[in-house]
Amino acid sequence: MTPQELYRARLTSADQAVGAITAGMSVAMGMAVAEPPALLEALGRRIERDGIGDLKLWYFHSLEAAGKTVLRRELLDRVRPHCMFLSQVERALIRQDPSGTAYGPVEFVPVAFSGSPQLLAEHADLDVCITTVSPMDRHGWFTFGTSNDYTSTAARSARRLLVEVNPAMPRVFGDSLLHVSEVDAIVEHHAPLPEVATGQPSPEEQAIAAIIAGMIEDRACLQMGIGTLPAAVCSLLADRRDLGIHTELMTPALARLVECGAVTNQAKTTYRGRSVFTFAMGDAAFYDFLDDNPAFHSLPVDLVNDPRHISKNDNVISVNGTLQIDLGGACNSEHLLGRQYSGSGGQLDFVRGATASRGGKSIIACQSTAMGGKVSRIVPVLDGPVTTPRNDTHIVVTEYGWADLRGKSLHQRAEALIALAHPRFRDELANGLG
Repeated sequence: MTPQELYRARLTSADQAVGAITAGMSVAMGMAVAEPPALLEALGRRIERDGIGDLKLWYFHSLEAAGKTVLRRELLDRVRPHCMFLSQVERALIRQDPSGTAYGPVEFVPVAFSGSPQLLAEHADLDVCITTVSPMDRHGWFTFGTSNDYTSTAARSARRLLVEVNPAMPRVFGDSLLHVSEVDAIVEHHAPLPEVATGQPSPEEQAIAAIIAGMIEDRACLQMGIGTLPAAVCSLLADRRDLGIHTELMTPALARLVECGAVTNQAKTTYRGRSVFTFAMGDAAFYDFLDDNPAFHSLPVDLVNDPRHISKNDNVISVNGTLQIDLGGACNSEHLLGRQYSGSGGQLDFVRGATASRGGKSIIACQSTAMGGKVSRIVPVLDGPVTTPRNDTHIVVTEYGWADLRGKSLHQRAEALIALAHPRFRDELANGLG
């Protein structure tokens, strides 16, 4: 059969496609922008109508499409969310849970982002994978679009693959191809992709961004986390030359550096001339810029986030945020107020990859306080798990300056970090040193 004949043979409705999902199955869902809204809506209807239960749903970082369908509170006696990185959707479910437990109805699965493909391929025993893909070309190839990450592995590990074809999903270059012969059911759904706004940086974030930008020289290779602070850093780099990008998350702020010519990727060792990423989130203009653009190169997360691969490039600058730092330099970047807030993601992988890079810098940044200045983010003891161990923390930045912790004793680290704390907390922190 030709690719077009295979496509027509496997084209069906969303309701028919999810009809193969039965009680007790394990289902992997494309993350973030790749959540397939038509398939998820049909699956939600099927759960309600037919009462199928004990569905194990595996995923990272959900958005509204899942929150309004399969992750509705009234379905969580039948759907067990096996979530590896919490978003606003899961945080709301946890807050509303009457039991008051740390995770509520969410089965939080601790795992590094880089470890998720292996976990799903070897331990989750996936029955079905559902995700959004870009339209098929004349040779029979879709692409995974904004979400290569674990999805490309899960798609080929699951016993059945259901794809939702959306013309708005960008067609991307790299190791992101999926042939129609690998697909069991195809659903067509034309809708705008979810847009994720960045927001405006606070004065403290602007000060931190200026400090970090001052550390980034020409020919550096960038990894930026999510949020207003990384975007603020990128906004200060338009005058740099021959920057590179090797990042798990591609954002509009990074794409603007490609567009203005600051990023050429010519100084990179791996994938020279191309900006490497594993998933992307942004706005419609950003998705349009990604589409059919050979300057961007999509790869699975177990390759993108492998510290050994990251460190092959020189002058890697990794910028990530945290929620708390203790006086030894250990970072809690995922647990807040006694509850899981997000997940470890790829932070430690890039901390280690950047530190191992020749001339590299791993930067952990945060405002000095939280809750409107009532709480110090620099603390004697962390309130949650260690996301980045003190052995790995390199450079810490707050609005009060920066400190390089490498080679410092615990006492020297404490002194350096106290100097980065808000002045109203410094005496209290110093008194605890003994």
